[in-house]
Amino acid sequence: MARKIVSRKEKRAEVDAAEKQAKKKAPTKRKSRVKSAKEVRLKAYWGVFNQSLKRVALFEFNERKKAQKKAETLSASGRSPHFVQPVKEAIEES
Repeated sequence: MARKIVSRKEKRAEVDAAEKQAKKKAPTKRKSRVKSAKEVRLKAYWGVFNQSLKRVALFEFNERKKAQKKAETLSASGRSPHFVQPVKEAIEES
């Protein structure tokens, strides 16, 4: 059997027509830039909590002895025990 001769001009025309159809597609939308999350600064405190995890008092981080003393006095006076735990809170910058 004899082979069919392929015309390069016809093939080129087919490819050009296919590319022309592909170019008519809707342009892709550019992705919006995501804003980087603002860094939140935290400050450490000592919190005195009751048994139901309700914060009763708040002390600066260097005043742990005062916080411990407050927890002991509250435990002695009331029925529920109180304890001291570190607390971190966000610093509001103006």
